[in-house]
Amino acid sequence: MKKNLVRAAAVLALSLPVSTLQAQALELKVADSFPAGHYLVRLMLKPWMDDVTRRTNGAVTFTYYPNQQIGKAADMLRLTQSGVVDIGYIGPSYVSDKMPLSEVAQLPGAFATSCQGTLAYWKTAREGILAKQEYAPNKIKLLLAVVLPPYQVWTVKSKVETTKDMQGLKLRTTGGAQDLTLRALSAVPVRMAAPDAYESLSRGTMDGLLFPLDSVVSYGLDKLVKHATEGVSFGSFIVAYSINQSVWDKLPDDVKKAMNEASEAITPQACAGVEKEGEVTKKQMQDEGISFDPLPEATRTEIKDKLKGVGKEWAGGLDSRGKHASAALKEFDDLLAAGGAK
Repeated sequence: MKKNLVRAAAVLALSLPVSTLQAQALELKVADSFPAGHYLVRLMLKPWMDDVTRRTNGAVTFTYYPNQQIGKAADMLRLTQSGVVDIGYIGPSYVSDKMPLSEVAQLPGAFATSCQGTLAYWKTAREGILAKQEYAPNKIKLLLAVVLPPYQVWTVKSKVETTKDMQGLKLRTTGGAQDLTLRALSAVPVRMAAPDAYESLSRGTMDGLLFPLDSVVSYGLDKLVKHATEGVSFGSFIVAYSINQSVWDKLPDDVKKAMNEASEAITPQACAGVEKEGEVTKKQMQDEGISFDPLPEATRTEIKDKLKGVGKEWAGGLDSRGKHASAALKEFDDLLAAGGAK
């Protein structure tokens, strides 16, 4: 009889919604595809998790699964939606069929620094057009985001000095807007997730990459590349961690408050940390023999002219599918301008 009562009590406790368990410990699963020690985990995810735990007096803790332990980058949206993980790293470019509008923050020439892009994206994805048209329909809620500094062209052999040097180069991209960027310059986009880039580059099936500086080191690509451009933005990439909406809805109000406050606090810190870390990493890479080659002024002008139409082409293609990309582009540009980026 006593065993039956204990069993019944346990079943009842498991059936209660999260909101009734405020006094009990809550453990959330977090997963991504980043290698151990990745700078974005160190600068953004781990401080956020620690801060949430602190703000909830230890009631909320996290079990973290890095390095594709639970699934690849392209699988994270599905795994988060299905509840396999509570919080997943969902890079919009890896699920561009489900989150095409988010690539508004990855268009070339839109901003000069990580913080400019990050703060504008954060506002639209938390409470603007992207929140309503991308995150809500996918039943996820954005918790953390950083938009990386403008991408550069990294090559193994040849240095890029003119637009002719770009012609025919096979370069890794994340797809979508970056593909449009490279095609506008007559280069050949090779779409793949970051963890797969090393093998392709080492085999010689690619000539180089569109990549942010610190990620080159994180994935060991600094052992392969020899040259990097400077002076033009070839687009960017959004690193975003989101929570399953139904998990969020069941959280106690005090936990939601703690998470929101931790998110607001870490967002400007993370992008500033990314920018600062980039300066240190660049010096180390130069010491290792990687050449950073400022593009000549004439080349910069020519590239910028060729890339002027990428944003409109991107928006027009999605508008024709009923995605309201022009509205998303205008909102993002307005947010950039309000933050002093344009």
